[in-house]
Amino acid sequence: MTKPITDRDLSSLDARSRDIFRLIVETYLNEGEPLGSRNLSRLLPNQLSPATVRNVMSDLEHLGLIYAPHVSAGRLPTQQGLRFFVDAFMEIGDLSEEERQVIEAQVKTAGRSQSLEHMLTEASQMLSGLSRGAGLVLATKTEAALKHMEFIQLEPRKALAVLVSQNGDVENRVIDLPPGVTASQLSEASNFLNAHIRGRTLGEARSEIARLQEETRTALDKLSQALVEQGLAVWSEAGEGQPARLIVRGRANLLENINAEGDLDLLRHLFEDLETKEGLVQLLDLAEDGQGVRIFIGSENKLFSLSGSSLVVAPYRDQDSRVIGALGVIGPTRLNYARIVPMVDYTAQLVGRLLR
Repeated sequence: MTKPITDRDLSSLDARSRDIFRLIVETYLNEGEPLGSRNLSRLLPNQLSPATVRNVMSDLEHLGLIYAPHVSAGRLPTQQGLRFFVDAFMEIGDLSEEERQVIEAQVKTAGRSQSLEHMLTEASQMLSGLSRGAGLVLATKTEAALKHMEFIQLEPRKALAVLVSQNGDVENRVIDLPPGVTASQLSEASNFLNAHIRGRTLGEARSEIARLQEETRTALDKLSQALVEQGLAVWSEAGEGQPARLIVRGRANLLENINAEGDLDLLRHLFEDLETKEGLVQLLDLAEDGQGVRIFIGSENKLFSLSGSSLVVAPYRDQDSRVIGALGVIGPTRLNYARIVPMVDYTAQLVGRLLR
């Protein structure tokens, strides 16, 4: 295992060592290729012999900043080296006005005309297109105020329960019906619910129906009352153990420039991680620990550590500044961090504003 790089180690790097290191990293980020001493000596502003460059590269390798993928190859940055580059050298620019307008137009249009789910999916797709990585959005199960609920009979013993929130979200669940339920009882249960749930969250609606237990018995027959209780319970049960949903777009981008079998194996691990719901809370924790955008390189990111992927992630917040989700870009370690960081930051701020 490579020893941690200390501040003392880094302070020992002179300008020449830093220039060589920076060129190795920039070549890797731009081209994905190792850089050798001969090509390095041509790129440096001050002419140095390949032998001198090799000596400096040996020192950088000893510090754990670079490594040789093959015996005769040039050098690539290690994960520690990339972290050092991001922290010490990378200049985070700002988005151009045109890029801001593109992001704002796509996200705002989706937010106005469609549901919350559509807006978040559009944000994920947009991040993927701009970054050439995979766009990722994590949305928590928010307690939106309810607008309408309806039961639609599908079969004698099956019905579709439709729940509409005031923010435009529509959710459907198939439920089992008690024996003998009629269409009029389904309508009666829907009408009773709609008279008492509008403007309340799901939790508040359940409390209100429980408080009106005696009135429920008086107003409804036994089967209709069972439908009311089941209709509210089905969403609570669906939410248990699933505190959030993950939206990922642009996975095909990650397949670009993948040639080695080992890279394909790492990508397989990443796709498996993205399908695993158990780690979603970790992603929120990663975003919530920082105020703005956070960069996780390779094994620094425990959620996707097996794939060695990098993650650029930022939280978005509600009107009370509570973190209610996270969005970002995931991809290989040679992501264009300087460009992606302001993109993720602006999108997170925009989504947060639109949800308030």
